[in-house]
Amino acid sequence: MMFNMYQEGKKDYMKLGIVGLPNVGKSTLFNALTRAGAAAANFPFCTIEPNIGIVPVRDKRLDELAKLYNPEKYTPATIEFVDIAGLVKGASQGEGLGNKFLSHIREVDAIVHVVRCFENDDIIHVDNGVDPVRDVEVIDMELVLSDIEVLQRRLDRLQKQLKGDKTVAEEAELVEFLLKALDDGTPARSLKLDEKQREILKGIGLLSAKPVIYAANVSEASLTEGREKEPLFQALKQRADAEGAGIIAVCAELEAQISQLDESEQMMFLEEMGLTESGLEKLVTASYKLLGLISYLTAGPKEVRAWTIEKGTKAPQAAGKIHSDFERGFIRAEVVSFDDLIAKGSTTAAAAAGLIRSEGKEYVIRDGDVVLFRFNV
Repeated sequence: MMFNMYQEGKKDYMKLGIVGLPNVGKSTLFNALTRAGAAAANFPFCTIEPNIGIVPVRDKRLDELAKLYNPEKYTPATIEFVDIAGLVKGASQGEGLGNKFLSHIREVDAIVHVVRCFENDDIIHVDNGVDPVRDVEVIDMELVLSDIEVLQRRLDRLQKQLKGDKTVAEEAELVEFLLKALDDGTPARSLKLDEKQREILKGIGLLSAKPVIYAANVSEASLTEGREKEPLFQALKQRADAEGAGIIAVCAELEAQISQLDESEQMMFLEEMGLTESGLEKLVTASYKLLGLISYLTAGPKEVRAWTIEKGTKAPQAAGKIHSDFERGFIRAEVVSFDDLIAKGSTTAAAAAGLIRSEGKEYVIRDGDVVLFRFNV
């Protein structure tokens, strides 16, 4: 049986929460990334409820496949951006928007932390001075304090269980270790844990364990004239490197200008500015890398589509992204690399050249594989 291209209602996108102190350019960047028109103003707590925007991931490979197949549908991968309310010191104790802010972070796959790395006397800083490392520490501390509260309650429960159930001893030991680290101000994402510990940690759902990409909001001049010379950016980069976080440099105001242009105008604008890619493209690349994600492709006259999976996913589980029947009744995957398919110009020519492989259940899908799944249920 060949497949019909439809989704079963599974989440097929990553969800990124955009956070930052008030007035760092967070909502301006969100607007630019999504064209969603979220409110942006020069005072704290402009954003209360999170704004949400689902953005298609630009993938030139899909464009090439669309030229080959002229499909009825063109479906890129997508990212959901959530513009989460501005945070201040004391949020974990209810200051500002407090727990409402923190609850929105729990729902995202990764955090995009917008950090101000530019000087401008006309834009108020909530702490009356630009210091990216201090700003990061403010938000990190609020996440850590919230996590400490969660862990303390969990440890109390586990210690009661331990009296009659020794199977929770390993989790109790990990929780105690996490509490000590967080008490020292170390976010959970920075800790070196083994595979079993990481699995337990995933079940606890700590805010400070979320992967982070720092979006350094720099001036237009520093972005186009060599950001490596900017001391504010360098200070943030050192922080990101030390904790294994991602980091990109963006100019929110420049992204706002780019977002008003159509695709061809955007390319011309970027070239004129001496840039090779937009902030959105940089953020997508950094997000996929941080979360260990890749895309495989499906293509035919009905639809060309990109599917987001974790690196290391085997063929049956990749098929399950389309529909659980595909995984349950998996027979084989017919695979050709995108480059080989484009070089030959058609599936028929690629098959004639012996470039379409028949792969079984142990095959690990690679980025850019063009796949046809065979299944029977």
